[in-house]
Amino acid sequence: MRKILLHTCCAICASACVERLRSEEIEPVLFFSNHNIAPKEEYDKRLDAARKLAKSWNVELVEDTYDHGAWLKAVDGLENEPERGLRCHRCFAYSFARTAQYAGSHGFKAFTSTLTVSPHKVSKTIFEIGKQYPGYEPWDFKKKDGFKRSNELSRELDLYRQNYCGCEFSLRDMRPE
Repeated sequence: MRKILLHTCCAICASACVERLRSEEIEPVLFFSNHNIAPKEEYDKRLDAARKLAKSWNVELVEDTYDHGAWLKAVDGLENEPERGLRCHRCFAYSFARTAQYAGSHGFKAFTSTLTVSPHKVSKTIFEIGKQYPGYEPWDFKKKDGFKRSNELSRELDLYRQNYCGCEFSLRDMRPE
């Protein structure tokens, strides 16, 4: 069975992705690399949920070192961009660069991302950004009812359910003024 590094935005999204990859005879290794998530307490909740999923399903989990300050520098000047705008594109690129670097230095021939399972993310945009990095495989996890399945699995596994994308800007944008 071949392995793939799975950039993991959260346990909820990862659940359906892991299930789908395994159904295709591919063993994912979760790569939790989410420097965008703020505040730190939110990051810790999402990481704990990823650990819970990994343990429950016996899937390997790699935890990238959290550095929100570096991410803020990467998106500097894009703080007022709307969701799905240029800030998000830069955020995806930041995460994919880290994932590709880890994949390349740890013997993975391929990586992909859980981001495409969300109906709040545009898969075409993710694919365009991903193809800039060696080893990226464009999996559209929305297909085959991926999002619906991720919600079912998250309830079954009692995974922490966040209510915003992750960064302080997405949190700000969802609050009424």
